[in-house]
Order: sequence, then structure tokens, then C-alpha cells
Amino acid sequence: MRAHQARAAKALDVQTEPGGELWGWAGRTLGAPARTAAGAPAWLRLVSAPAGKASGKLWEGALDAQHTFGDLDGHRPALLGVHDVFDDGTAYRAELSVRVGQPVLSDDPILQHDLQLPGSWWTDLSEALEKVSATATDRVALRQQYMDRAIPQFVGIPAPAVTCWTTAHSDLHWANLTAPLRILDWEGWGRALEGFDAATLFAYTLLQPDTTIRVRDVFPVLGSPAGLAAEATVCAMLLQTVARGDNLALEGQLRTWSEELRRR
Repeated sequence: MRAHQARAAKALDVQTEPGGELWGWAGRTLGAPARTAAGAPAWLRLVSAPAGKASGKLWEGALDAQHTFGDLDGHRPALLGVHDVFDDGTAYRAELSVRVGQPVLSDDPILQHDLQLPGSWWTDLSEALEKVSATATDRVALRQQYMDRAIPQFVGIPAPAVTCWTTAHSDLHWANLTAPLRILDWEGWGRALEGFDAATLFAYTLLQPDTTIRVRDVFPVLGSPAGLAAEATVCAMLLQTVARGDNLALEGQLRTWSEELRRR
């Protein structure tokens, strides 16, 4: 990965900087700070996959997001360039983006401490997600078939009727957000339920009651009949990860949430 990142840096005419190397899940991605030839700060991310799987939603997510949203009124790091290489049965894609100067709000997707964010930050987030939701796309982030299977199994109710499908970031958690607002990691964006992003952020906030209240206030779809399908879907998704041994810190809160959803 490091060797291919170095080759990609040369091809994209950037220089990586020492320190700040960031590995993704299972070593599938490798990010590093870089500088363009003009000296502008950038971020060079390398993703790898078996050559036969180097296509589709996740592989094309960042490039599709750039074509569709641009920098989302300054709330999404713009993609500056892409470089693809195939080597011995493995595909490597290097994505060069504008570097975000602020740290993410949490090192973990699950928020571990309450945040004191200004009202303007929440307004920016709400407006950015509204713009995303109003954008037409044929990308699919969530399928009805998953809901029909997972919600009864993990929440214990039939999959609620979907009143509206919109476009979602689909991985909206605290390790993908900064202040001032930048929304990171656009691999999986696409069509999902109304309120899906709000429900996802709510789920990852469950350990922090004060911030959870703020999420509900900013996104009134939560707790409403229209939001029930999205909430049940996200709750089921995360309870499924708990069953696999992940996100165990949320288990108690997720089970309490599932009880509330059953009552509703």
C-alpha cells in the first residue's frame, strides 16, 4: 500500500508529508497528508480491492459525489484527482482531495463525550443534508429487501411502510464530521429512507443524552411516523453489528431504542 501510494503521489504531482498516516479498516485504505505542486494542502487516500471488485457503489462513491455535489457549499472536501492502477490481481485507486484543517469531532463513530456545538453548526448540517436529500441519483445505499429481513429479526416488528425515499450520505457519524462543518467519507452515498442520515447520527449519539436531545430537536423527523422506518432500519443495522461483536458499547441503548420502536 505504501509503495502504491508513493507511485500515485508521483502520478498526481503531489508530495506526501511525514507523519499523519491513517490506515482504514483491515488495511483496505491508507491516507496521508500531502502538498500539491503549488503548495496547497491536500489529502491522498489509497483504496485497494481485488481487481474483479473494483467497481460499483463503494469504489465510485467519492468520484460520483464530486460530480454530483462538488464541494457542497464548502461542507465537503473537493476531489482534486484520481489515479487508478492494477497490479497482480489487485486494483488501487488514489483519490486526491482538499485537506480538511480541522480534526474530526470524535476518533470513534460513537460519540464518547457531549459536544458544545454552536447553533450555526447544526443549521449548516441540516441544510447540507437537505441539499443532499433533494438530489436525484440512481445510486442505492439501502434496499427494501434488507429492511424486510433485518427489522423483524433485530427489532421485532414488521418493516414499517416507507413513505419517502431520498438521497443520503448513509454513513453519518461523529468520526465523519468536523467543526466548522465538513462531511467526510462519501463512499456509500445513495438512495435511502427519509430520515436515514438523522437516524444514523442519532444512533451514534446514544451514549450522550444532551447531544441526543439536540439531534432530535434539529431533525424533527425522528420520533415522527415518517421517521419510523428509518429509525427501525438503523436500529436493526447496529443491533446486527452488535451480534457480530461490534459496537458493543451501544448494546443497552440500542435495545432500549428497539423497545421504544416496538411501542410506536
